[in-house]
Amino acid sequence: MRREWMMRVVAMVGLLVGVATATPASGEVVLDSICRVKGQQRNTLHGWGIVVGLKGTGDGGNSLPTMRSLALLMEGMGRPLTSTAGLLELKDAKNVALVYVTATIPAKGASQGTEIDCSLSALSAKSLAGGRLTTTALIGPNPADRVGPGANNHRVYAFAEGPVELENDEEPTTGRCHRGCRMEANWLTPFTENDKLTLIINDSHASFQVAQDVVDLINSQLGFDNPSAAPAKAINPSTVEVMIPPQYRDNAVLFVSQVLSLPMLQPQTSARVTINERRGTIAIGGDVEIGPVLITHRNFVVETDSVGLIDQFVPIDPGQRAAPKLKALVEALKAVQASPDDIIDIIKEIHRNGKLHAQLIIE
Repeated sequence: MRREWMMRVVAMVGLLVGVATATPASGEVVLDSICRVKGQQRNTLHGWGIVVGLKGTGDGGNSLPTMRSLALLMEGMGRPLTSTAGLLELKDAKNVALVYVTATIPAKGASQGTEIDCSLSALSAKSLAGGRLTTTALIGPNPADRVGPGANNHRVYAFAEGPVELENDEEPTTGRCHRGCRMEANWLTPFTENDKLTLIINDSHASFQVAQDVVDLINSQLGFDNPSAAPAKAINPSTVEVMIPPQYRDNAVLFVSQVLSLPMLQPQTSARVTINERRGTIAIGGDVEIGPVLITHRNFVVETDSVGLIDQFVPIDPGQRAAPKLKALVEALKAVQASPDDIIDIIKEIHRNGKLHAQLIIE
């Protein structure tokens, strides 16, 4: 019975490997899909705020920072409180909580009046369910961004306010205000500097070859065949600098749009395996191969260099001349009901033995 069961696993693995080797060639992509313009990245605004309207789950009288923040908020709204008596008046406030508020500005920036979501995290409250965030000033990530002298004169880019929605009932100390952050100033991210455009190739594609391919594409497709006048050059495997031609310097947006819309063959990604141990997920990028190895792990014995079927082993495609594929191994282990933790441990052992022909990333 055991031998027949193992034979079925081997047949399935052989089929998987056969399918993997028949994958069609990659198609074309536009340059915009594998790189970004330097300066065009997300930024986070942040600030401290007060959530009110809680049902006895706040940190009010038990938290001096919360009471001080609430006192300052009330003072700013025309209800001044003395430093001592004011805090005593707030000692029974159980329906308020001090929260850390963040809002992420998209990579393309945001204009005054734009509304975006903001996230809240309680300092010490038990739950933010049913609460409402009071008006909270949000500042930028750069501590040197000030509107005048003094430690507290940070430039305010947005105000956040609104009802709190829990994203997960099992994590009641975090929440979100849908479109609760309103931009009060423009946040425009630069995309050129000194008449130069800098392209950052995505980590999943960055390599010396891809950088050079991008340079050749830009220099040839935009009509710059003279090497001495070619505007693009590779700085490193992930960075390409492009000088903006004089005729485009009054319309840099047009030039950038033309560069990013250039078509190219989809670059081959380097083989990599990404493991998220907390979630138990495995992402296999590329056609990852594994070398000859024999690993015993709990109730499993994995052999990747077997010419015949042995009762206690699960060979990985013994009849295939090409190197066995990691994807086939993972599918075989799933077929024999191996847990995600077992599969992850086996992949790690293959990597430790130098038989995983790919970069291993543990998150």
